[in-house]
Amino acid sequence: MPQKGDHVNVEETSPSKPAAAVPNRKSGGTGDRPDRSDTDSREALDALLGDQLEYYQARAGEYDQWFLREGRYDRGEELNQLWFEEVALVQAALARAHPGGRVLELACGTGLWTEQLLGRAVSLTAVDGSAKMLEEHRRRLDSSSIERIEADLFAWDPRTTYDLVFFGFWLSHVPPARLPDFLSLVRRALAPGGRFFFVDSRYHDASTARDHRLSDRETGIQERKLNDGRTYRIVKMFWSPEELTLQLRAAGLTARIEETPNFFVHATGGMA
Repeated sequence: MPQKGDHVNVEETSPSKPAAAVPNRKSGGTGDRPDRSDTDSREALDALLGDQLEYYQARAGEYDQWFLREGRYDRGEELNQLWFEEVALVQAALARAHPGGRVLELACGTGLWTEQLLGRAVSLTAVDGSAKMLEEHRRRLDSSSIERIEADLFAWDPRTTYDLVFFGFWLSHVPPARLPDFLSLVRRALAPGGRFFFVDSRYHDASTARDHRLSDRETGIQERKLNDGRTYRIVKMFWSPEELTLQLRAAGLTARIEETPNFFVHATGGMA
């Protein structure tokens, strides 16, 4: 649960209605009344995002196994070594971005990347939609310089601006219809001269658990399984650097986007 001083702004959604695909942004009907198909799409998307949040709530205690290549995520010595070598490449790129000053981390999860940011930051604000993830985050990093906020990242608005905005393995969970608004949030959060850095997944079978299939690139939906066998549907988009460049440009942002050989895409950028 959130601690004293944490800001709670969680949008409750019910994952009761199935979604056939991640809906794209559509134009509404006449005047202020949306087209019925648009309304249905929004309801389906809200249900899917509700399922996604439930998944990460339930997964919080086992989340690090993915990053550490343990259990179902262990792909053998050779692939694991490649994974950690490419993690080091991303960490080096983050260090070159000089992530100091006032730092905002969106979708902070259990704090795996907060550890990389904390030593350089003057102050750090860590935001996540999952209370369980924030509990794991607090267990990992007991620091008075971290402000933790539990909030729906599709609705949250920053109260101040930051020298660095970081988001790791979040962009792929943003459906196309919500991407412009999310990137607008990033831009609003940047102080003059501020930078952003993100890292996310490339489309590679070994990036996920052995019993997972990658999402269908047409639907952007993936079925995920927990260690106890429970299954959930989530959004998992694999944006190309070209697609990301166009989306960033439309939001008034620019970035240098790079890919590691197998597993990751990362970028450093700022206001255009």
